[in-house]
Amino acid sequence: MAPVKIADLPGAASASVAALTGYTDLDWQQVPAAGLEWSCWKTALHMVDCLYFYTMQVVYGHPDTYLCTELALDDSATPARLLAALSAHAELLHRIAQSADPDVRAHHNYGLSDPAGFAAMGVVETLIHTFDVVHGLNPADSWRPPAALAAPVIARLFPHAPSGDPADVLLYCCGRAALGELPRQAPQWRWDGTVRT
Repeated sequence: MAPVKIADLPGAASASVAALTGYTDLDWQQVPAAGLEWSCWKTALHMVDCLYFYTMQVVYGHPDTYLCTELALDDSATPARLLAALSAHAELLHRIAQSADPDVRAHHNYGLSDPAGFAAMGVVETLIHTFDVVHGLNPADSWRPPAALAAPVIARLFPHAPSGDPADVLLYCCGRAALGELPRQAPQWRWDGTVRT
């Protein structure tokens, strides 16, 4: 059996850091992320927390429940330090997903998943919320998820996704944009994290 391909978490974090580094002098706590009720600050923390949380779910390996922890910021947190944390947590999830037994199954509300599934979820959270933060801080910024990073996670988590440019399809699947004649999805969109063989 061929080894399971793990989504490129370090690449997603690098893309996020590159997109957001130019905005670290802005007050992320006062600016809402595009299309969300959260600030850019809270959205960035959510990205990092998701990476930590997915790592812990793979380590915990419990199919029926979540591990009851989450991240908190210390008093020296800044946008630049949040981006450093994003890179570190992306690397952590990447290493854990690569080294975990592929037969591990862990709980997620969007479907019992495996290490590769949680890695794909981490990439989606990183790319989509980078889009939210970038467009909150600068609505004129043209940043979109890189197609090479978007395509594998669409295949893993959105098995019924329409065809098209992977950046556009990921934004559509995550309720951020219309896709051609397909209207923007309602806020109740979700991925399918279940394991498919």
